[in-house]
Amino acid sequence: MSGYVLAIDQGTTSTRAIVFDGEMKIAGVGQKEFTQIYPRSGWVEHDPEEIWDSVVSTIQMALREAKVKATDIAALGITNQRETVVVWERETGKPIQNAIVWQDRRTASYCENLKRQDLEKIFTRKTGLILDPYFSGTKLSWMLANVKGARARAAKGELCFGTIDTFLIWRLTGGKSFVTDATNASRTLMYNIAENEWDKDLLEILRVPAAMLPEVKDCSADFGIVEKSILGAEIPILGVAGDQQAATIGQACFEPGMLKSTYGTGCFALLNTGSDMVRSRNRLLTTIAYRLDGETTYALEGSIFIAGAAVQWLRDGLGIIDTAGETGKLAESADPSQEVYLVPAFTGLGAPHWDPKARGAIFGLTRDSGPAEFARAALEAVCYQTRDLLDAMQKDWKNGSDDTVLRVDGGMVASDWTMQRLSDLLDAPVDRPVILETTALGAAWLAGSRAGVWPDRKSFSAKWKRNKRFEPDMDEKTRSAKLKGWKNAVKRTLSDA
Repeated sequence: MSGYVLAIDQGTTSTRAIVFDGEMKIAGVGQKEFTQIYPRSGWVEHDPEEIWDSVVSTIQMALREAKVKATDIAALGITNQRETVVVWERETGKPIQNAIVWQDRRTASYCENLKRQDLEKIFTRKTGLILDPYFSGTKLSWMLANVKGARARAAKGELCFGTIDTFLIWRLTGGKSFVTDATNASRTLMYNIAENEWDKDLLEILRVPAAMLPEVKDCSADFGIVEKSILGAEIPILGVAGDQQAATIGQACFEPGMLKSTYGTGCFALLNTGSDMVRSRNRLLTTIAYRLDGETTYALEGSIFIAGAAVQWLRDGLGIIDTAGETGKLAESADPSQEVYLVPAFTGLGAPHWDPKARGAIFGLTRDSGPAEFARAALEAVCYQTRDLLDAMQKDWKNGSDDTVLRVDGGMVASDWTMQRLSDLLDAPVDRPVILETTALGAAWLAGSRAGVWPDRKSFSAKWKRNKRFEPDMDEKTRSAKLKGWKNAVKRTLSDA
């Protein structure tokens, strides 16, 4: 059998398809951006049909670049933006409205109302999450309440709910497979991560009919067969994981205490806690890292909503850069005597603050502040936010030590300046891998290993290779002063400040 494995990496701003060969090297890539829809302030939507079209077209691009045919692909893995919600008609496969994206904040007041009813403790105990618009459950509840006839149709079994993975699998299999995996289910506010099942009590609170929910499988499982008419061959879908969990797998963080952070549109740090479902006392999330062979591995997660999106803002909103790659050199040229802080709360603040009403702010501007200072502030904001997450994790994870090594991936880690500043502000080593596409690699491994064409977990871990290690090179006085300035900036940005 061919050793080629295809990964679909359906992200927040673009879709990528990557063909990996039998040696787990990238053979071909297709990428396509799609439209970001902002109906109102704080609302973010995607057109599911445009996403579907982007998936099919990027697969075709990747196959062409790899010079292989669909018949050469042994298995398909899918990784996806997580909490984004799609609802579609079971009979036609047609979405009932645009997808509501994980960044969307329209359900903030609904979450506050549930908190006032003292219901957050129930959600946290069962799901490991907190009540925040970030997660799927309240978005789905909003859609059922605001699309005419939706809740009644859902109760009759006429509508299907899914995160992006479920929607894509449905389309790829011609409606034959209505499934998701444990990692995506764990982000919905409706899935009991201890019992590994949809929770009737939470469904009742959110008024979500169980009839519209997909079957939940392990991350490496038989998810269905791609219809021949779509790609020219029947391909088994054998791996699925939400993007951050897929990156954890792609970084081979299989041992308790291992830590990775992904820098894409947002930034997400996951700490493997093994079979121990650690309850955070510092506003982190308890989540499923992966479920393999029926065994669940848990993680502590810190979620930052704006990372690479801040660089996009410099490019598209302010027009002070033409490409994201310019920011590192620009930041390096910034005036060291100016301490400019950007708190990128464009869609609220995530962990450990969880303030959906906070909005972005810039502090420390002078008459001499310019593009270089803005670029440095945007990149440093990502580093500061990561430091906040690691501080919280070290307080929660008693089995760990202070000898943290952070494995990083995502688009931003290509910048040496950013990674060095990250190491400096964390006061910890930062390891950048040879393969930066770890999210897609994780999904590909889930599929390829099940197909028997890729190595098992232990052998896969042994193949992980470091491209470069960044060691801290900032004196403690400077680091402390910068961190103090950051904490002050965040405090002044919080909605109750």
